Amino acid sequence: MNQLDEKSMSNLEKRIPELAEGAVKQAYCKTLASGRRVIEAINGQLVESSPDGTTRVLKPLPAPTPVIPGQKRVRIKR
Repeated sequence: MNQLDEKSMSNLEKRIPELAEGAVKQAYCKTLASGRRVIEAINGQLVESSPDGTTRVLKPLPAPTPVIPGQKRVRIKR
């Protein structure tokens, strides 16, 4: 197996967001093409999209929680 140098590894890592975006778009299109619905967050709302092009708002979403990089968050059990 070939060893990657640091520069090659960095270049490959920079492509991860681009590849992930393409994979998500492909999954979205395949799901609608198979006749199924897709649920996604759009403008602070949970929206269901149907293969026929109609959309339905399921519910509003709470405002995002701002987090500083490196900050630790603890979830309180209720």
